[in-house]
Amino acid sequence: MIRIVEVGPRDGLQNEFTTLPTSTKVALIDALSETGVAEIEASAFVAPKWVPQLADATEVFAAISRRPGVIYSALVPNEEGLDRALEARADRIAVFTAASETFNRKNINAGIEESFERFEPVMKRAAAAKIPVRGYVSTAFWCPYQGPVAPEAVVPVARRLLEMGVYEVSIGDTIGKATTDEVRRVLDLLLPIIPASKLAMHFHDTYRHASDNVRVSYEMGIRAFDSSIGGLGGCPYAPSASGNIPTETLVATLMKLGADPGIDSNALDRARNLAAKALGRSLPPTA
Repeated sequence: MIRIVEVGPRDGLQNEFTTLPTSTKVALIDALSETGVAEIEASAFVAPKWVPQLADATEVFAAISRRPGVIYSALVPNEEGLDRALEARADRIAVFTAASETFNRKNINAGIEESFERFEPVMKRAAAAKIPVRGYVSTAFWCPYQGPVAPEAVVPVARRLLEMGVYEVSIGDTIGKATTDEVRRVLDLLLPIIPASKLAMHFHDTYRHASDNVRVSYEMGIRAFDSSIGGLGGCPYAPSASGNIPTETLVATLMKLGADPGIDSNALDRARNLAAKALGRSLPPTA
C-alpha cells in the first residue's frame, strides 16, 4: 500500500518569501485533505524568530477541517514545540536531525549527538501522551556544506531514531542532488537492518532526479514517500535546494510503475491551483 505524506504546508511554505494568511493555509490544507493523501504535515511548532512563515501553527491547527482517515502532523524541535503540538491536538509529530554534522549545526545549532539528547524528553513525553513520532534524517546523500555524505553515516542515525521509538524514518535528499546509484547504496545498507515498512523517502527535485529516485526506491520495496503540492519547498539552511518532488509528479511516477496511490487527480489539481493563486505565480511543470 502506498503512503504519501504531503509536506507542502510545512516544508513548502517555510521557504517562501511570502507569508500566507492563516485562512489561506487552512484552505490549502482543507483542499489537500480531499486528495486522498494519507498524511498532511500541516505546520511546525518552531520559534517564529527562525521560521516566521509558520508562526501561526496553533491557529492553523485550530481552524482546519479534519477529514476522517487523514493524519495531521507537525514538526517539533524540542519540548516547547511538543507542548504546543499537544495543545493543538496534532495527530503525530516529527523530529529531525541530519547525517551531516555541519548541516545539523547550521540548521539547529547542535551536533548530531546533541540533537538526540534534545529528542529524549520529547520522545518520552510523546510516548506517555500516546502520540506517534516520525524521524527525519536530512542530508542523507549530499550536504550543501560538506559535499557528498557517506552512506555509512546514514545508518547509525536512522537506527538510533528507531531505537528511540519513532515509527518511521524519512530519508532526505535535502539538496536534491542524489542519483539513483546513491539511493541504491543507502538503501542497500538500510534495508538489511530496517524493514522497508519503517522507511520513507523525501526527495527534493533540484536536479530533476526525484522521479527516478522514487522509481528506484519503489523497486527496492519502499512504499512511503514525502511530496509537496506544486513542488513547493526548500530549506533556509540549504540555499542550493529547490522544492520537494511535486505530489502530482510523485503520483504520476507511481502510476507508471503500476502502483495505485489512491489519489483524486481532480482534487489534486484544485489544491495545486489554490497554491499557485495564493503565491501569485505559476508553479513549475510536474510531468
